[in-house]
Amino acid sequence: MIQRRAILGFAALWLVAPAGATSRPTMTMHRSPTCGCCGAWAAYMRRAGFTVTIINETDLAPIKSRAGVPDPLQSCHTAFIDGYVIEGHVPAEAIEKLLAERPTIMGIAVPEMPTGSPGMEVPGAKPEPFKVMAFRQGGASGVFMDYPYGFGSLR
Repeated sequence: MIQRRAILGFAALWLVAPAGATSRPTMTMHRSPTCGCCGAWAAYMRRAGFTVTIINETDLAPIKSRAGVPDPLQSCHTAFIDGYVIEGHVPAEAIEKLLAERPTIMGIAVPEMPTGSPGMEVPGAKPEPFKVMAFRQGGASGVFMDYPYGFGSLR
């Protein structure tokens, strides 16, 4: 009888917890309320298992400035997660790597808005190569991850 209850208890837990569920910090994204690709990126992040809180802003420049995002790395939206800055259309796997490795950087960014990056998918368009850049206080930056053939081509 006890064994049967234990099995039923484990089965109930398995049904309640989604497969692959992990405890992730909430991400807060600042974006222009009229930007469609920002909403697409937030939807992509939610599908990847992140909780995303969206804050609409009329002027993102002060947010980016306070976050220390270097001008050459800026994109259309700025997010914050667990003490890091996420700028632009960064893939979920780069954020997962950032949170797992915890490097001593301010954040990561995908400059501009490369076609085919998460949230920038265009049906029939060839994905552009891009790099996820890491940046430090003072503006120093370097490659964090490389997508030489577009999103899905990590190397």
